[in-house]
Amino acid sequence: MRRLGVVPYADALTLQRSLVDDRRAGRIGDTLLLLQHPSVLTLGVRGDGGRAHILAPPDVLATHGIDVYEAGRGGDVTYHGPGQIVGYPIVDLNPDRRDVHRYVRDLETVLIRTVAGYGIDAGRVAGLTGVWVGNEKVAAIGVRIARWITSHGFALNVNTNLDHFNLIVPCGISDRGVTSMARLLGRAFATEEVENRIIEQFENVFDLSPRKFSSGVE
Repeated sequence: MRRLGVVPYADALTLQRSLVDDRRAGRIGDTLLLLQHPSVLTLGVRGDGGRAHILAPPDVLATHGIDVYEAGRGGDVTYHGPGQIVGYPIVDLNPDRRDVHRYVRDLETVLIRTVAGYGIDAGRVAGLTGVWVGNEKVAAIGVRIARWITSHGFALNVNTNLDHFNLIVPCGISDRGVTSMARLLGRAFATEEVENRIIEQFENVFDLSPRKFSSGVE
């Protein structure tokens, strides 16, 4: 499992594809990537992927230094950027976890428990994916599962610049908002500290033995 710091989105896509192949071949075990991206909008695979929900014209996105990528995951358009912890689990759901609904709910549980450790009362909203505090989403989830090997994953808003979400209709949901841990609690957070709590909850929910997380290849 790896902490990677800030990684360009295209590089993260390439890395995930390589690790999915490695996991399928048994060259690695289940792996969680934790990282941040430079500001980027990512699109899902259904319909137009969420392009209709990008509110800002290309020149405005360019002014903010925001690129747009087709992610190859489920879900609609979302924003990634500094101050947001992104998690990409590369997990083999064979043989006894072959349930997409359960997998997504497990990711939500990881994040609900993580923010609960800071006193944030988050939960689910019926019919919607992600982790919510009232009517505002604090964590988004969009996954890809190919032959029961997972990639993509979740994005937890920690110290995220929430103004960038005004450039889109986040996840295509127009009647709800987006929040962050920093806004909810009125202070900034150390990324490593929050990552530690994510790691702990991920190991608990997915019943994994504690492992050493590093910035390099295991």
